Amino acid sequence: MPHVLLIEDDTSVRDGMELVLRRHGYGVETAATGEEALALLAGERGARVELAVLDLMLPGMDGFEVCRRIRARTAALPVIMLTARGDDRDIVAGLEAGADDYVVKPVTAPVLEARIRAALRRAEPSLRQRADADVTDLAGLVIDRAGLTVTRNGTPVPLPPTELRLLLELSASPGRVFTREQLLASVWDHTFLGDSRLVDAAVGRLRAKIEEVPGRPRYVQTVRGFGYRFGPL
Repeated sequence: MPHVLLIEDDTSVRDGMELVLRRHGYGVETAATGEEALALLAGERGARVELAVLDLMLPGMDGFEVCRRIRARTAALPVIMLTARGDDRDIVAGLEAGADDYVVKPVTAPVLEARIRAALRRAEPSLRQRADADVTDLAGLVIDRAGLTVTRNGTPVPLPPTELRLLLELSASPGRVFTREQLLASVWDHTFLGDSRLVDAAVGRLRAKIEEVPGRPRYVQTVRGFGYRFGPL
């Protein structure tokens, strides 16, 4: 049974989400503040948490800082952020802090549950990628599809599940141009009309980790007006 951590200071919203998730078979941990959430993740109860649903507007430490601290601690935990406003600045800042996805409150139970299921699927090792034992080695960037690992100049590069799947998807077809919509469907499992900011933010985070000069990317290249492709140049 997957365990989800709900980080939400509004008691009624938190209790409603907890009830919905438990009805769908999830184990649920809750926290009303960022400090409480980080303490929980550092303890025994945190060991079983497989995904965090994080409200941005928290008392004390806000959701942006909580997300950054989660990412500093682990790349593996999927984070879905909740925002009460569809404000572009909040959404982009949350994605740049390391969130894998976002939903705007008020959110319906089916939408939240679908986003959680998709995020958990992304966090699972891909059987298709595991079946391909090929190792891509491009001038210091090594992508091991069997081990699902990435190294740059011999140093391991820990990538959250979404960024790893994005890199695997792009590098599996070097030179092919992927539209943002194609990447949303294949990486985020968003079969509905998604938000291209998810793709752009993840590409930015990925470049910061694998490129020597992120502003002049060698591997993940932008094709203006279309999307992205995998190099190298």
